[in-house]
Amino acid sequence: MTIQSRIQNRVKRSKRSVFMRSDFKDIADYDQVGRCLRQLVDEGLLLKISYGLYVRARINRITGKPMPDNPAGSDGVMIEALERLNVAYSFDEVSQSSLSGNSTQIPAKIKVTPRSTRFTRKIKVGSQSVNELR
Repeated sequence: MTIQSRIQNRVKRSKRSVFMRSDFKDIADYDQVGRCLRQLVDEGLLLKISYGLYVRARINRITGKPMPDNPAGSDGVMIEALERLNVAYSFDEVSQSSLSGNSTQIPAKIKVTPRSTRFTRKIKVGSQSVNELR
């Protein structure tokens, strides 16, 4: 069984949708894992959302392009990525009132903002990105 097939099997069988490069350090060393992940991105099985962060992808039936394979969409990918990185985050006021049940308005996109000013990583899924504090 090759390194790429082992990584591919782990991605397909996993319950999570966001993967870090370090998730595969028991399979091979850093450079080999990087090459395999790059090949899986080229094949359309993964999407790269940040440095060392990948999300499982599936083909969109309408456009035929890869999209995140998460039931919560790109909002869920953002939240899962921040939780995987152990970064505290907060939602904007409209999203927070909708999630708490105080409002019946549902925002088109949830704005996620990291609480720490030291968080500088760019996480981008499609047209949505993590808002930075500045």
